[in-house]
Amino acid sequence: MDASAVGPRTAVIGVGNEYRRDDGVGWAVVACLAQRGARRPLPPGVRLTCTDGDPARLISAWEDVRLAVLVDAAHARPARPGHVHRFRCPGELPSTPRGEAGSHGFPLGDTIRLARALDRLPEQLLVYAVEATDTGLGTGMSPQVTAAVEPLAQRIEEDLLRHFRGGR
Repeated sequence: MDASAVGPRTAVIGVGNEYRRDDGVGWAVVACLAQRGARRPLPPGVRLTCTDGDPARLISAWEDVRLAVLVDAAHARPARPGHVHRFRCPGELPSTPRGEAGSHGFPLGDTIRLARALDRLPEQLLVYAVEATDTGLGTGMSPQVTAAVEPLAQRIEEDLLRHFRGGR
């Protein structure tokens, strides 16, 4: 049976808000993947989508997929803007200090823990967190975060190809 007949089996999900500067990095990576896919198609069954990080919308975005790849902005101390962290779940995500929900209003790690409790996680979940420097109101990302977009899109494309070849 054709993979497209049963729906997408992989989702690449950009999390964020393009009107909060570096928080738009997830959406920028998904847009970059779409542009790359126009030149060289992604594997069949890959769905590209963006969400604002609302827990219900995020959980819906990975519903019915085997692999979900999330891209989101993150804050770290000390900050290294543009630095990319890669986490595989299930596994431990870094904890978010209380009161630091980021620009989504609900920390990504808490959304993942909620989905786990509800048995709504995909079989595999891969998270790319890009360290942000400015998530204030406005458009345009910092130069360091902008510079991370293309290499991260390429890395995700390679991850997808490895996954479809069975290399995980």
